[in-house]
Amino acid sequence: MSKVRSMRDAVADLVHDGDVVAIEGFTHLICFAAGHEIIRQRKRDLTLARLTPDLIYDQMVAAGTARKLVFSWLGNPGVGGLHAIRRRVEDAVPAGEDPAPLELEEYSHFGMVGRYTAGASNLPFFPLRSYFETDLPKANPLIRPIRSPFGDETVYAVPPLKPDVTVVHAQRADAHGNTQMWGLLGCQKEAAFAAKRVIVVVEDLVDEMVIRADPNRTVIPGLIVDAVVVEPFGAHPSYVQGAYDRDNHFYRDWDAIAREAVTTQAWLEEWVYGVSGRAEYVEKLGADRVSSLRPSGEAPSGSVDYGVYR
Repeated sequence: MSKVRSMRDAVADLVHDGDVVAIEGFTHLICFAAGHEIIRQRKRDLTLARLTPDLIYDQMVAAGTARKLVFSWLGNPGVGGLHAIRRRVEDAVPAGEDPAPLELEEYSHFGMVGRYTAGASNLPFFPLRSYFETDLPKANPLIRPIRSPFGDETVYAVPPLKPDVTVVHAQRADAHGNTQMWGLLGCQKEAAFAAKRVIVVVEDLVDEMVIRADPNRTVIPGLIVDAVVVEPFGAHPSYVQGAYDRDNHFYRDWDAIAREAVTTQAWLEEWVYGVSGRAEYVEKLGADRVSSLRPSGEAPSGSVDYGVYR
């Protein structure tokens, strides 16, 4: 049975007010298209979870979707801070942005990975040899020291993270949701297995036989996927290995846009509320901008002959 849905329908049916939502991807494969549709549908009171909340969560916070961030490291990579989030945290929000305080729950990168892993494994906690020389346990009481059951050693533990919805962007999937990705991977697999509902957004929808021909590249099996959305250029300004590069120009531009609430809201009005979806967004970017981000050559990884048993 096909799980292919439009982005509008997938978000409307699977993302609910008050949900814990994870849009993962470690600089690579970040689904801005899903974040924009969540904004467009004016979802509210969300807890946004992510290893590195960058521009997409700054935009979602500015749009008033979130009441809480669960995260590790926060900023505009290679540029600076996230100004919309900072305004909420510092209680310096002017008219036009959500005035409610933004709750923060901070971990290390590995602490977040451990939380997703515990959630995916249905474990009560994840132990890690970390935090001993940091103040994070003081700032976050959910990071707790525990005694090893096999000796006198003490380590720290973090609780499982089980998002209501995880959104993963990938290069391709079949109509059943069997999803393949390559390049720089974060913790998409763990975040997907930990979630109650999973939306996979892909550049290409392929036949099942394409997936079967290269099974080791299947990171997320269709059995845990609730919706497959075909959304070319859906990760922009993030990048998709083999499809388009990271739009570094946009990341630099966002720093100036987000410094003031009025320019932030104007950008949201033009680029999120003012377009019907990702196709119109890409058209608005323009052919020259899109073309400049496409690969200039090919770099195939080779092929594997799995053989035939007779």
